[in-house]
Amino acid sequence: MDDIRIPEPLGLDARVAPGSTAASDQAATAVLDPDPMVPRRYVITHVRQDTRDTFTLLLDPTDDQAPIAFKAGQFTMLHAFGVGEVPISISGDPSDPAPLEHTIRNVGAVTRALVEAAPGTEVGVRGPFGTSWDVDDARGHDVVFVTGGIGLAPLRPAILDVLHHRDDYGKVLLLYGSRTPDDILYGHEMHRWGDLNDVNVQMTVDNAPYGYKGKVGFVTELVARAGFNPRNAFAFVCGPEVMMRSAASALNGRGVPKHKIRLSMERSMKCGVGLCGHCQLRELFVCVDGPVLDFARLEPLMNVREL
Repeated sequence: MDDIRIPEPLGLDARVAPGSTAASDQAATAVLDPDPMVPRRYVITHVRQDTRDTFTLLLDPTDDQAPIAFKAGQFTMLHAFGVGEVPISISGDPSDPAPLEHTIRNVGAVTRALVEAAPGTEVGVRGPFGTSWDVDDARGHDVVFVTGGIGLAPLRPAILDVLHHRDDYGKVLLLYGSRTPDDILYGHEMHRWGDLNDVNVQMTVDNAPYGYKGKVGFVTELVARAGFNPRNAFAFVCGPEVMMRSAASALNGRGVPKHKIRLSMERSMKCGVGLCGHCQLRELFVCVDGPVLDFARLEPLMNVREL
């Protein structure tokens, strides 16, 4: 139990004397600051089907408040009223948070309710929560994005952030893998990034029909042949955990330092603020310590079976 960190409780500091000026100031702050456990009402303005089981939702607030500001890599808790809520990474542009954008795979009751909702449906949004990709740290370096399937959605805000300041970075590579050609996410957008923004986009699929002319194989195989300077590179990785572990090891094997390899972890997050413990990864609470963490910190944890 010595390694278990108990998060600080939310709410007013009990050590402040009632009736004091400090107590009044804290009470005013508590009124003004939104409760992270109370969802804000948003309305779905558009639903776009991206693949057979993946959809992108555009959301606008129903109140007069400004849209949620977020950093690339953060997530929200999306609430389908009467069904439940799920953690979903924000996939929109951090420089333009309206509308709020989420790309969702239909895998359960809540996600099904969200992707099947008609425009005009109200949903709840809590957040944003978690750590960010901090792509500013990579300025002046080569940047390598490695991702698989819907893992591109949490990386999309980081990619857009880099492209908004393209001259501040060296080579930019996007190594993307999907199960089949039909499962490729944001295909047209990836081609546009390559054509207009000097991004080296390489795609591969696990399985392909007869006559398919693209690459076939695992995305981790692209790392060995990708053209970048590993000693002067930052890497951002998102996808299934086994894929991230392999990709991070391959990147480090090429010479990218572990502290410059960042991964986005997925766990069963329920509260988003480090109280419920559903997302605990040994000493870490993924919802507050992550989801973005560097490989130096994660490698010892990812090498433990069933942790």
